[in-house]
Amino acid sequence: MRRTLNVIRLQLINRQTFIWVPLIILGGVTVLGVLIYAMIPGDGPKYIGAGQAPLWYFFAIGISAMTLTFPFSQAMSITRREFFAGTLLTAILGSAFLGVIFLIGAGIEVATNGYGLNGYMFYLPWLWEAGPLGAFTVYFTLALFLFVVGFTGATIYKSWGPTVLTIASVALGLILVGLAFLATRLELWDEVWRGILGAGALGLALWGLVATAALAGISFLAFRRAIP
Repeated sequence: MRRTLNVIRLQLINRQTFIWVPLIILGGVTVLGVLIYAMIPGDGPKYIGAGQAPLWYFFAIGISAMTLTFPFSQAMSITRREFFAGTLLTAILGSAFLGVIFLIGAGIEVATNGYGLNGYMFYLPWLWEAGPLGAFTVYFTLALFLFVVGFTGATIYKSWGPTVLTIASVALGLILVGLAFLATRLELWDEVWRGILGAGALGLALWGLVATAALAGISFLAFRRAIP
């Protein structure tokens, strides 16, 4: 456990990666969002999705955690299992930190009536149907899922090279398009949308955690073949 915690310290040596850069992105999109709210006429509620920007940044963090930090860790005699567990714990902590920041942002929006412009970036009604804990789960899951996607892609690249990564990406795209094709031909889109709306944001987030766990398992299997 001590060596696993050392991996967390290793990942956090550069605090900019997990802390300052996400906060800068978040602050930047908030300022841009307020300016956009001011340009939109009318007094009704205004919603934009710019708050998702730092979530997508976690995809890049997942890539860099594998491609940049992993080779350095091997020079320090850290085992692959320790590096994988420590990196995943770091991602969980970073995702939780970002989720708390999103809750604070939503609280500011509610307290200021959307920055005085009735504009909302973090307090999105559909995400908050299950309350603060449900909203936190959504933000946490999105950040962690994107991190694991980036980490898994980088792991496949390090294990088998760009050709296999490209083939896997194309195969995933074909599967998604195939599912959309079946839903269209079988006229199942009404049932799909009813299922999504019925599950709600919290239900989808919980399924997202299941998908994240499955993807992390795939990443761990590929990680054993990764070349530093």
